This record gives sequence, structure tokens and C-alpha cells, in this order.
Amino acid sequence: MSTVTITEVLDDLRVADEITRRFERRYWLSSADFHKLYSQGLLDDGEHTEDFAVWAAYYEIKRDRENDLEQLSGERMRLFNSQVQEGIVVITPPEPVLTA
Repeated sequence: MSTVTITEVLDDLRVADEITRRFERRYWLSSADFHKLYSQGLLDDGEHTEDFAVWAAYYEIKRDRENDLEQLSGERMRLFNSQVQEGIVVITPPEPVLTA
């Protein structure tokens, strides 16, 4: 069983976002639209194969980490909602982790 901290999730998201933004600027296309074309095998004859493989990989990392962040945040919100019933919400600094 492995764990993933929110710091790791946010660091991975930052890197993946920076890399996908570079490709979006280079090819004038959103990563989501690019990935649709890429997944369907509709892109060029191979001239940009390496770029496209890297772009697709980082886009998938970004989506996975966004899902991880939503899961971690959802768990924290459930905790906060239970605290609201007690009158206040206490946000503490201990780092949340996902166990996979």
C-alpha cells in the first residue's frame, strides 16, 4: 500500500500544468482537445510524435492529480462538515494523505 501526500499532488499538478501549457502555446490547442484527437489516433504522420507522447502523458498526470486533489479535499470537507455541527471549523496544518 502506498500513500500520496497533498504536497506531492500539488507539486505534480504544478509541473504537469507548466508542461501542458507549453504545448498549448506551441500548438494553439487546449490539452483536453488535443487529448481527444490523440486518443482517437487522428494526429499527424509522426513529425511530432515525441511531443505528442509527452503532452499526452503530462495531461493524464494532471487529470489524475486533479482527481486526487478532489478526493483529499472532499475528505477534509467531510471532516469540516462534522465540525460545523459542533459550532466551528478547525483547519489544522497536518498534511492529508491518500492511501492507495
